[in-house]
Amino acid sequence: MMIEFTADELHHVEALKAKYPDSKAAIMPVLWMAQKKWGWLSEDVMQYVGSVMNLPYAHVKGVATFYTMYFKKPMGKHHVQVCTNVSCMLRGGTEIFQAVKERLGCENNSATADGTFSLEEVECMGACGGAPMIAINETFHENVTMEKVNALLDSLR
Repeated sequence: MMIEFTADELHHVEALKAKYPDSKAAIMPVLWMAQKKWGWLSEDVMQYVGSVMNLPYAHVKGVATFYTMYFKKPMGKHHVQVCTNVSCMLRGGTEIFQAVKERLGCENNSATADGTFSLEEVECMGACGGAPMIAINETFHENVTMEKVNALLDSLR
């Protein structure tokens, strides 16, 4: 697999860098671009981002490993995040997480054998008023029940 941004993507990187007084501040959106393009941040991808950003690999890896939003291993096509923080936990989030884990047959921060789904238990997604909630990729679903979760998962098969 060739690890290289297209000319349009490189133009976007330059536009991101220009938004900040210090261009290295654009590292997070550039890492997000890379993850969207390649699905996760491999060592090679992080090295490439470092070269594009003119930053040391250690800096890029430090940012990528600090934030849980960046995947350091391949994840599923549909990344399911289940909130189990206080509000969600009190409204069934922990039980939903356990049920999804059993249904998918994968552990926290891992993918199903076929690569269709990955699962992550998360602390808070900032929607306590809509607890319990899950996110599938970047789509948030509030006030979920296990029936709603099962219907969502069924629709993605």
